[in-house]
Amino acid sequence: MIRSLLFKSSVAVAGGLALLGGMAGLNSRPAMSQGTSGLLEFRWDSSKDYRRLYYYQTSNIENDRSEWYLTLREKDRKTAILKLTVTVPDYFDAKLKPHRMALCKVTKGSMLRRTKCLEKVPATIEVNDNQTAIEVFPDQPVPIDGDYALLIKMFNPQGQRMYQFNALVQAPGDVPMSGYRGSWLVDMD
Repeated sequence: MIRSLLFKSSVAVAGGLALLGGMAGLNSRPAMSQGTSGLLEFRWDSSKDYRRLYYYQTSNIENDRSEWYLTLREKDRKTAILKLTVTVPDYFDAKLKPHRMALCKVTKGSMLRRTKCLEKVPATIEVNDNQTAIEVFPDQPVPIDGDYALLIKMFNPQGQRMYQFNALVQAPGDVPMSGYRGSWLVDMD
């Protein structure tokens, strides 16, 4: 009797697992990771001068419509921003259009909420002719407090590659010189 009861319970458990496995196959869409990579980031050329910055993208699939938030958090900068320059790799093949970009004050996303633009900061945005630099000139210097991001709406580039965008910030002061603030290392699947 105990043997038949054990056999029936093991058959029920096996059937339940098979049913769950079949149901898991119904939604066969691959899971997507959004934004800054997790706990481990590997770099061949690791240097003390490299500083990783937070970013968020709504899609990391090639040729998919996406919004990229290249974020400069409050803790990543010690001064106001008079000018922001973002260097773009020369092999980045997505078309960058200034009218599809904005400088925003943002809330940083987490597991339960998305990164989103709270308010747009009035700014002039320019992209150079060979698409290797984005220059942002805010109408007023961006204050030290709060998180700000360059919002870029575009179609993702083609191919599975990694892109490193660098942030150069010019602070208000006597010497008009831009300094390195960090890099966004964006991975496309």
